[in-house]
Amino acid sequence: MSAAARAGNDKVPFLRTSNVLWDRLDLSSLDEMSIPARELPEKLVELGDLLVCEGGEIGRAAIWDGSVTPMAFQNHLHRLRPKSDDVDPRFYVFFLHSAFTQLGIFEGAGNKTTIPNLSSSRLAALEVPHPSLPEQQAIVGVLGKIREAEVLHGELRAGAIELKRAAMEQVFRRGLLSEDQVDSLLGLIPEGWVVEELGDSHTVQTGGTPSRRNSRYWEGGTIPWVKTAEVSYSTITETSEHITATALEETNVKLFPAGTLLLAMYGQGVTRGKVGKLGIKATCNQACAAIQCPGGIVDPDYLYYFLEWQYENIRARAHGGQQQNLSLDIVRKIPIAYPRDLSQQQEIATLFRSIDQKIELHQARLDRLRELYQRVLLDIMTGEVSADDLVPPARTSEGSAA
Repeated sequence: MSAAARAGNDKVPFLRTSNVLWDRLDLSSLDEMSIPARELPEKLVELGDLLVCEGGEIGRAAIWDGSVTPMAFQNHLHRLRPKSDDVDPRFYVFFLHSAFTQLGIFEGAGNKTTIPNLSSSRLAALEVPHPSLPEQQAIVGVLGKIREAEVLHGELRAGAIELKRAAMEQVFRRGLLSEDQVDSLLGLIPEGWVVEELGDSHTVQTGGTPSRRNSRYWEGGTIPWVKTAEVSYSTITETSEHITATALEETNVKLFPAGTLLLAMYGQGVTRGKVGKLGIKATCNQACAAIQCPGGIVDPDYLYYFLEWQYENIRARAHGGQQQNLSLDIVRKIPIAYPRDLSQQQEIATLFRSIDQKIELHQARLDRLRELYQRVLLDIMTGEVSADDLVPPARTSEGSAA
């Protein structure tokens, strides 16, 4: 990791602990360095090597897939290779995953005197099961199929997200029918669309937070109260906190109808600038901007997707020091564009809603597959399910003897 190694010639990519996740590799960001030729053979990984994290989330493991050659590895990773032919390394990926995250049987295996780490001697001393190779392969086959399905739906979800991004850029720049374009405050937009500030056609209000010291405002409350953390490109139908009717009567908190858009004005990380839509009557805190169109000339679902498309530009309008925030005045001045025809706005919203449904479908399947993997992994590693249970019985051809 020296400066000379960083600046040397003939650099070789190498794996860090951040590249090794549970049963998968993340190669989106690879570091590299110059390694002397005499040392290189011992510093390379080969197809099928079992990689185990020494630091970070200790014990985290994956199999090297050989997708990049040559590939070295840093000294916070352990490289393991079978000593005999009756070992399937991926079985031990699954075993370590269960042992470290579900069963807790290796608690204390790492050295925690400084930064937690799993030394090579401690790793070598771990007692692990060694079932027969057919049993290992049966287990790898079942768990591997679930993981493959996870990868597939993850890729399909990512593809749907990319499709939505591309469709937004096309529609909000050229319209549904690839119309002529004109330049505007938003860049190129379809000719004939209205361009204005959000506050020209919409009311923009903020909510409030009743005093926490007054129990009458909170205890037994039934009126939903939205926080910025709950505003995240979805329809809001429930909230973690509720206020009372007394709070609504005695404070400046407002009750907004279903269909109101909420825009997060404050929030750490990526929260600021996100939009949500109320699916219920609800109140919100002072960090949310509630957006409504009294004249009905802009469809709220259309505006929801338009503001999603403008997320980064909205965030860039924030001001302040270490904690940058939006204000009601800034939100009112956000430029928007929309077709004059309300039915065309609704058609655009329907298009993006259909893509959202695909994204949600793949996310739901991903969630179920992850739950299935965790359940099957635990059942296998605790003996609730045996290898014999995992292998389907051989089929006999029709008409053969029983």
